[in-house]
Amino acid sequence: MIARAMSDARRMQPNRPDEPGYAGVGLTFGRVPLALDPAALEGADVAIVGAPFDEGVTYRPGARFGPRAIRTAEDVAFPIARPHMELGIDPYAELDVVDYGDVDVRPSDLAWSHEALRRGVAEILEAGAVPIVLGGDHSLATPVLAALASHFGAEGFSVVHFDTHADTGSDEREAPHGIPFHKAVVEGQLEGGNIVQVGLRGAWPFPEDFQWMREAGFRWHTAGEVVERGIAPVVHDAIEHARARAPRTYLTVDVDVLDPAFAPGTGTAEPGGLTTRELLWAVRTVASELDLCAMDVVEVSPPYDPAGITALAAQRVVLETLSGIALRRSGRPARPERP
Repeated sequence: MIARAMSDARRMQPNRPDEPGYAGVGLTFGRVPLALDPAALEGADVAIVGAPFDEGVTYRPGARFGPRAIRTAEDVAFPIARPHMELGIDPYAELDVVDYGDVDVRPSDLAWSHEALRRGVAEILEAGAVPIVLGGDHSLATPVLAALASHFGAEGFSVVHFDTHADTGSDEREAPHGIPFHKAVVEGQLEGGNIVQVGLRGAWPFPEDFQWMREAGFRWHTAGEVVERGIAPVVHDAIEHARARAPRTYLTVDVDVLDPAFAPGTGTAEPGGLTTRELLWAVRTVASELDLCAMDVVEVSPPYDPAGITALAAQRVVLETLSGIALRRSGRPARPERP
């Protein structure tokens, strides 16, 4: 790990002087050092980056406030220390993690914001680090997939996707957060057989959408299957599929995969979802068993999160992912989990 000295002034520095009032880190994720240009990414293993836009939503807006809420959901003070109880490893001791701030969004100009995120993710990948994106709405998967395809090739990565919705809408007039995975396959930025989805439920996708997904090679596991089989067998099946398809994996987590009892602060909540405990175990397991090349957590909408539990869940999703990455890179076996 590379030590990074940082003054109090730098920790409190805004992302840039002309950013919107809801953007900018305010407090970095876990108080990790702030990196404000590509040169500052040198030596980093992981770079957190915010995507504070929500012009792509179908229903309730507010996810533009998500990155700041996730960052401030826990203040671990400084220096950083977060030893993992089950894994016996501290991700901040094993990994060099920086916060790359928020991308240069333009309110009401989603195309501009998408391009800014694509560039930001590309800069992180070029530096050899793993981008972890804090959303923002799930349309951010479009620029993330574009950056990954450019860097690794469309066949060079798989996708493990936790969500209520498949986000495979076929009509470009639909809300952009509902189309990224269809769009990526059609545009040649994702192999359809390389994606596996967990937690689908509710009334959408429609049968015709599922038919297209079958023809494209998608794999999915519904919430009903999780009930019948349990979260562990489902996640291990997803891991095996992702591992067989590509040498590295993009993990994308829509917080609405959680039941609204655990995540009310989201735009398109759907009853009957995962528990927070199930999701945290799932992302930790995915991150410890697969070589992650990117990760995101999306659709946290603080205006509908009065107690802050959705932002807290999202913060822990990132922390568990970091712990899994750290364990995998350390080469050490996981400490046995206790009931």
